[in-house]
Amino acid sequence: MWNSYIYRNLKSLEITGSSGYKRLWLCLAGLLLGCCLAGAVAGCGKEKAPNSLCIAGSTSVQPFAEKLAEIYMREHPQVRIDVQGGGSSAGIFAAENGAADLGASSRELTEPEKKVLKEVPIAYDGIAVIVNKRNPLGNLSLKQIRQIFQGEITDWAQFHLAPHPIHIITREEGSGTRNAFEEMVMGKHAEITPDALVQDSNGSVRELVADDPNAIGYISMGLVDPRVKALSVDGVAPTRQDVKNRSYTLVRRFLLVAKEIKPGPCQALVNFILSAQGQSLLESEGLVGVED
Repeated sequence: MWNSYIYRNLKSLEITGSSGYKRLWLCLAGLLLGCCLAGAVAGCGKEKAPNSLCIAGSTSVQPFAEKLAEIYMREHPQVRIDVQGGGSSAGIFAAENGAADLGASSRELTEPEKKVLKEVPIAYDGIAVIVNKRNPLGNLSLKQIRQIFQGEITDWAQFHLAPHPIHIITREEGSGTRNAFEEMVMGKHAEITPDALVQDSNGSVRELVADDPNAIGYISMGLVDPRVKALSVDGVAPTRQDVKNRSYTLVRRFLLVAKEIKPGPCQALVNFILSAQGQSLLESEGLVGVED
């Protein structure tokens, strides 16, 4: 079961070439993905009480799902909601196999996944390209961001700043944030440099960038805080209004997915998230509601 899913994900990476380096890279990617999958479903697979729910998947969606769950449980004390991370692909896998009631994804479903799963969009999110708050840079073009992350631009001096190598921070394979970033920024003909430091959550990327004046990374716009600076892209800042009107180009959907939205607590929670109260909470956290 694990091996077949890992194989499908590795095939989707579309990495070509037969060098020993690439074969080693694929093996490591498979191991990392397997660890993420195992971690995401570890708790969800346990026998559950009748009114308990498990949401597993995207670490971008996770903090918002936790806030929604906290408020929902406060109003419905008979319901227990367990929210776990692990990455979008792990959450999708958990939903496909019934290990989670709802998978959380910050990437779009593939065509094969759409044949198995129902999707419920809950919000729109901007992907923010972030630097340390001491970095004087305020704007990059989409092309410049791609050149940095593919390793073509390697030093801050190329932007007329103090000379220093650029420290690139990226997400792991299977991450919905990375998948969306690769689609919207890197395109089909550029890959993120293997010299980039890989992290397994938005929070980890944010912490590293906050601590390193020479770092650059990307995270969910809703998780940007004063410790880091979100850059404008082609002159447009990642603000809620610019995400809403699509002036900001790096926009993706947050999804909940399931083979079936079961009547009872699961359907009631989804209804709450899509209600005016749930959407207002998501917007107060920096996202853009789908019912806006």
